[in-house]
Amino acid sequence: MNLGEAVRIAAASLWAHKMRSILTLIGVVIGVTSVIAVVSIVNGLNTYVAEKLFNLGADVFLINRGPSIITNYEDYQRAQKNRKFTMDDYLAVRDGCRDCLLVGGAVFHLNAEVKYGMNYVKDTMMRGWTPSIARIYDVELASGRHITEADLGRGAPVCTIGWDVVNNLFAGVDPVGKEIRFDGKACQVIGVGKKLGSVLGQSRDNWVIIPISTFEKTYSTDQSIRIWVKAGSAENMERVADEVRQILRGRRHLGYSAKDDFVIETNQSFLSIWSGISGTFFVVTIVIACISLIVGGIVIMNIMLVSVTERTREIGLRKSIGARRSDILTQFLIESSTISAIGGIWGILLGILLAKLVSWTTDLPSTIKIWSVVAGFLVAASVGLFFGVYPASKAAWLDPVVALRAE
Repeated sequence: MNLGEAVRIAAASLWAHKMRSILTLIGVVIGVTSVIAVVSIVNGLNTYVAEKLFNLGADVFLINRGPSIITNYEDYQRAQKNRKFTMDDYLAVRDGCRDCLLVGGAVFHLNAEVKYGMNYVKDTMMRGWTPSIARIYDVELASGRHITEADLGRGAPVCTIGWDVVNNLFAGVDPVGKEIRFDGKACQVIGVGKKLGSVLGQSRDNWVIIPISTFEKTYSTDQSIRIWVKAGSAENMERVADEVRQILRGRRHLGYSAKDDFVIETNQSFLSIWSGISGTFFVVTIVIACISLIVGGIVIMNIMLVSVTERTREIGLRKSIGARRSDILTQFLIESSTISAIGGIWGILLGILLAKLVSWTTDLPSTIKIWSVVAGFLVAASVGLFFGVYPASKAAWLDPVVALRAE
């Protein structure tokens, strides 16, 4: 029997017993569907997060007294004990770092209410920035200008606003030159940011930028300043980061053997944290999918044992006219692999459909990878091959005389 004939017999067997075939394949289909869907969504999220959420730039790093993303309470407690960064620290880095292309300072306040006339918008992020942050953060304006050193020096009540603020407060009106109020304070709009859209359902356009000096007067805060540094090129990152580290360690009077009481974070730092989170999610899902595949494989083995029993006389007849044990073994292994491979194909199609359905109905992106499709098919076929060994061996070792006598 050649490969084509074995595949044809397996397909005919599936078609002849449709309900049994569905029950046989359901475990494999669920397992492969889970793998394809999860791989597609995780890959889509990885690309999306890298491009939209943590896109600091290859030559930008952030200095803060603690991690921006804290995953356990011990890290939070440790960060709270570290000394806060002040404007003096920012100025020391700006004036003392010879290799830094740009240095900026930033603070923020969440959930502000911004008003213009009778219109208002809630949950706006107030950003207190130095002028250089707009260049480091690559903020583009649709109209107007950014804050300047002069605005910073005199604590001017001026601001640039995001697209959501424009839409909610200034429908059909040019906002530049108008005065808005935030948390009871007033500022004159001098610029409007370009529309950025949303990330995972969260708007990136609901913000107001004011000079950091104005921010500190408005909120009377002792919030730790985040210091942003643009090195100029990815090749200079390590050298510039070391220079900044030495400046800050000197200001904080840390001994030679003492650990840093601050953190330096790069784009890669954030992506590593995300990779750990997504990797854990991926592993858990794969384990669940493997359980489905094992269950599917056991069902396939059971069906193949039933098939051996049903076709005992056929096996005896084949052996009586010269079929070898290896021929019978190969025939049943091909049949079991074909059954699971068909389940794998259905699983791949359903997995792609599920991933796309999730992307169409939610903000979760998905990216179909060819390697995941190939891997899903090969795993499905391998499940059939592995669990088909015992039934195939049983068929191959049947005595032809006994087999021909079977009813």
